[in-house]
Amino acid sequence: MPDNHIRRFDLIAFDWDGTLYDSTACIVQSIQEAVRDVGGTVPSDKDAAWVIGMALEPALAKAAPDVPVEKYPELANRYRYHYLKHHDDLNLFDGVMPMLDDLRKRGYLLAVATGKSRRGLDHVLESKELQGVFDGSRTADETAGKPHPQMLNELMEQWGIEPGRTLMIGDTTHDLQMAVLAGCASVGVAYGAHDTAGFAEFRPVFVAETVANLHQWLLGNA
Repeated sequence: MPDNHIRRFDLIAFDWDGTLYDSTACIVQSIQEAVRDVGGTVPSDKDAAWVIGMALEPALAKAAPDVPVEKYPELANRYRYHYLKHHDDLNLFDGVMPMLDDLRKRGYLLAVATGKSRRGLDHVLESKELQGVFDGSRTADETAGKPHPQMLNELMEQWGIEPGRTLMIGDTTHDLQMAVLAGCASVGVAYGAHDTAGFAEFRPVFVAETVANLHQWLLGNA
């Protein structure tokens, strides 16, 4: 289907957890259980959610500041254990696939920029419905954790796309700050890990209340 408006962006990069994938509650619970396992002070739901999107070790260190450094490997292993117990119960948010399909039909390059590991992202992208949907991806363990802009910089370099033609979509201030540092526009989503009260500082061009709201905005404004 052809565009009926002047195209503003060529590359649309999505965060994964809490933006496309309904995993926020599972991640929060897994962080809390991991910290409990190693004897640290269990973070609140809000504090555990705040670190979502960061690379794993810095995220866990921030969520559990009283856990000694020498226990970080054990903490990370316990997090993976708890997360993987529930991983197969998780799904894309309702409406994500129709949105991605519409964007592909309109010729946008679609990418993922995530704090997940490469192994973790590849596992979910192997599902039948997601094969061939994304043109590229970058993960925290192969680049740098958010809000460092390396993920977006590498994705833009991959296709020679300017920051002004790139849109980052995410549910955390880490995503929006990364976009600012990369010189890109951003859209925040209100149904993920972070309270939208913190979004304004990073000047997103839109904040979507639902996936349907995001889909509608992208078709009319991207």
